[in-house]
Amino acid sequence: MLPSVSLLDSFQASQFSVILAIYLVAITAEAMSGALVAGQRDMDIFGVAVIAFVTALGGGTIRDMVLGHYPIGWTQHPEYVYLVISAGLLTTLVARYMHHLKRVFLLLDAMGLIAFSLIGCSVALELNYPPVVVVLSGMLTGISGGILRDVLCNQVPVVFRRELYASVSLTVCLLFLGLSALDVDYNVSTAVCFATGLALRMAAIRFQWRLPVFSYQQRWED
Repeated sequence: MLPSVSLLDSFQASQFSVILAIYLVAITAEAMSGALVAGQRDMDIFGVAVIAFVTALGGGTIRDMVLGHYPIGWTQHPEYVYLVISAGLLTTLVARYMHHLKRVFLLLDAMGLIAFSLIGCSVALELNYPPVVVVLSGMLTGISGGILRDVLCNQVPVVFRRELYASVSLTVCLLFLGLSALDVDYNVSTAVCFATGLALRMAAIRFQWRLPVFSYQQRWED
């Protein structure tokens, strides 16, 4: 979800164009990934559209509702709704060819995670929330869409069971907050956070880094 108009106005033109471009690519990729999961659950076209929308724009919606940040971003930019629904429906036509683009989607997804996290942090900072809320705002924006997608598709959210994902968002948010506290130039801090987060996420995929898994099979005794 893009920041509010007042926040965007505070960005320099170059910053805005880069973030906007990454945001548009990210929500398109997320919408397509949501559509693929919906297809694996044999949903109809309406279900595909809903899952695509929720995956792409759900994180920012939840963030804005939690922070009391109104109006919610996509209500002011209906073109984003058209984009993600169109991307979801297009996926139903080209899904059979998309396995060839798996690596590209992983890269786009990583970029989207980082961009969403940074945007979420920026919105909370704009509203003068305390540090812990800033971090949680970034994480909500980054991972909530995928969680909603998986819950609606009746599966354990991927973010809780595969390579480092939420941890990457957390790292990016903490780094961004720390650099902001040190009054580091926004361009520099954004570049550092983006490069760090992208490197960490891609390394986690390459080397299959995971957090320790808790497995408990024993039943409770009456």
